[in-house]
Amino acid sequence: SNRISLIINFNKVNSSDCVRIGVISDTHIASKNEHLPQVVLDIFKHVDLIIHAGDIVNLGVIDELKGICPKVVVVAGNMDQEAVKKKYPVKHVLDIFGYRVGLMHGAGPELNIPQLLKDVFKKDNCDLIIFGHSHKPMNKRIDGVLFFNPGSATGFTVAGNSCGIVELKKRQTGLGLVCNSQSEIEARVIKI
Repeated sequence: SNRISLIINFNKVNSSDCVRIGVISDTHIASKNEHLPQVVLDIFKHVDLIIHAGDIVNLGVIDELKGICPKVVVVAGNMDQEAVKKKYPVKHVLDIFGYRVGLMHGAGPELNIPQLLKDVFKKDNCDLIIFGHSHKPMNKRIDGVLFFNPGSATGFTVAGNSCGIVELKKRQTGLGLVCNSQSEIEARVIKI
């Protein structure tokens, strides 16, 4: 069954045939008068897509992100304001270059989150699952799926604030088909 909720198309694919995704989560910015740190905007300046994994908390954050990259995909988290929860789903399955990317904020105790996400996405055949909630970065393969948490960009965190960059490479075969393997996904957490 095709459970993809959103296919992301890129008109221009940069010459490297690679999509750069800025990943951010748990900004916890509650008012329009607070802003994302300039360092985050600088890191995301040359991305093709931004993904926010929830706990935004105010929609103004999304407007700021759209100011540097028009393509922004968002899921709502448990702490988000009503306006955010009305506007954005809690789960996405994205198709980017034929990669399946699961996106959900996460819930409950930190150690249980990977199992929770495995269950939620078990029929979605994801190559990559992006989440937040714990305010702790994670960049780890579990059973062939990359679990990526960029950490908290501006919320309280013991781990220190961070965001992430994920690169998906497009690989041509002789038939002109796109074929993917795990090695074509590169993810890194960036301390800010």
